[in-house]
Amino acid sequence: MDPRRSAQDVVRCDHCKENIVQSYCDFCHVSLCKPCIGEHISDEYDKHKIVPFKQRKSTLMFPTCNTHSKETCKLQCKSCNMFLCVICSVSHEHKDSDFIILEDICKTKKEGIEKDTEEIERVIAPTYEEIRNDLIDQIARLDGEYEKITTIVSDEGEKWHTEVDRVVTKMKNEISEIKEKHRDILEKHLNEIKQTEALIKGNLSALRELEESNDVSIIVEYRPRIKEFRKLPAKVHVTLPSFSPKPINGEQFYEMLGFLKPFVSTTDENGYKIKSPEVSNRELLDIPEIINTFNTGYELLRSISFYNEEEIWTSAQTGDIKCFSTVGKCMKTITTKSGKMPSDIAVTRDGDLLYCDFSVKTLNKIRDGKKEEIIKLQGWKPINMRATSTGDFLVSLYNNDKTQSKVVRYFGSMEKQTIQFDDGGKPLYSGNNLIKYITENRNHDICVADYGVGAVVVVNQDGKLRWRYTGHPSGAKKNPFKPHGITINGQSQILTADNRNHCIHILDQNGQFLCYIEDVKKPYGLCVDNHDNLCVAEHLTGDVKVIRYLTYG
Repeated sequence: MDPRRSAQDVVRCDHCKENIVQSYCDFCHVSLCKPCIGEHISDEYDKHKIVPFKQRKSTLMFPTCNTHSKETCKLQCKSCNMFLCVICSVSHEHKDSDFIILEDICKTKKEGIEKDTEEIERVIAPTYEEIRNDLIDQIARLDGEYEKITTIVSDEGEKWHTEVDRVVTKMKNEISEIKEKHRDILEKHLNEIKQTEALIKGNLSALRELEESNDVSIIVEYRPRIKEFRKLPAKVHVTLPSFSPKPINGEQFYEMLGFLKPFVSTTDENGYKIKSPEVSNRELLDIPEIINTFNTGYELLRSISFYNEEEIWTSAQTGDIKCFSTVGKCMKTITTKSGKMPSDIAVTRDGDLLYCDFSVKTLNKIRDGKKEEIIKLQGWKPINMRATSTGDFLVSLYNNDKTQSKVVRYFGSMEKQTIQFDDGGKPLYSGNNLIKYITENRNHDICVADYGVGAVVVVNQDGKLRWRYTGHPSGAKKNPFKPHGITINGQSQILTADNRNHCIHILDQNGQFLCYIEDVKKPYGLCVDNHDNLCVAEHLTGDVKVIRYLTYG
């Protein structure tokens, strides 16, 4: 990425490449400084359109008349829909016609495009994402729910000895068949939702191009599909079958053992509801307030992850992982399977504790006190991780010789995505075993605090580089920016720990610096609670500080 186009730098002139831009040629789409304007328009003065840079792409580009090549068409005939120049409008063919002013219709169309784009981005796309995630969750729970039914049948069958075994086997087969039909219905519906989402994504991409376009022909041809997308699909309801046992009767074994009540699949035209757009107007406080502090007992506190008021998980350079309440009471302590320190911890949306153990190259889950190894890595070691709102988890890894780093998205033990290089084939992250705390923003950007290069590196959900933040450009802080922990809040703002300068940087989702939070000592891990208060793990003191930095919502 060109450093002159980074989130912390101003836009430079496309001609001289040095001076700051003041103007823009709306005809050639070129950024210009004042000294370069004369040179740019020297070839054909009349064809250029120089405007202030902030007004770039505001000039409409009218089509050239097919009949009068030196004229532009600014009218449209209502009768034949042809674009017309002034000369054409007074011709014999069109002298009695009514005309539409293209500038007026473009303005109206642009307003419609902006409204459609906003509704798709804020309402329709999130609604379909919610529907998709709900269907994925239903499918993921099928095995467990059907296993419960199978277990009931098995327990009842044990009472019936030899004859029971035959009937139980038959009923298990029936359950499997019902489950597959159940799954088929849900997966069919899921595929329909995914197909519609793909159409929405394609339409949204086209709308964004239209928003930036000055081509009147294309804009006028725009036909909104918003009504089509507003109409949500019918919601499929499928109820689980149930098993009803009967008293034991050997002569009527099959009937007396029980029967399976088949699932019921219905279609509800009004089952899904449009998701309401989330509105937040909370502002940053001028002076953040420390509302709580408690000590963890750790000497070198590293990571922190919030689940609820009674479960704030912490880890340090020891094999013990401690859980605290908001008042600082230690609720429980869990030791890692290897007894070695976890390189990071995370809590899933279901409350399961995850931790990565780089000493044995494993990713692990703890549910109800039971430890389970999810993944055993080969050739790579995990260093930091984060659970996402969709049930995935993101892990930053480095290879055995510490020369390469990457981010991998997992769903359970399945690797779904790998992010390592930019479009030019260059590494996105520093190749070493230094910390690379990771989080996912509400817009699905993946944000990595890369200590090795002193930068927050942000890619979109497809792994394409969006921006880098290398510290406030003023250089107000004494020491170089070396980020540690990173987290996001409900307003998609990014908070990252500056360990060397004893502060927290707050950025907007586009990498613009907003402010500092100062009253912290050697901040390491970060997370936010249910009210977007910031929880800071202080490395050397072992304290957790809870800081309110936003106005009340």
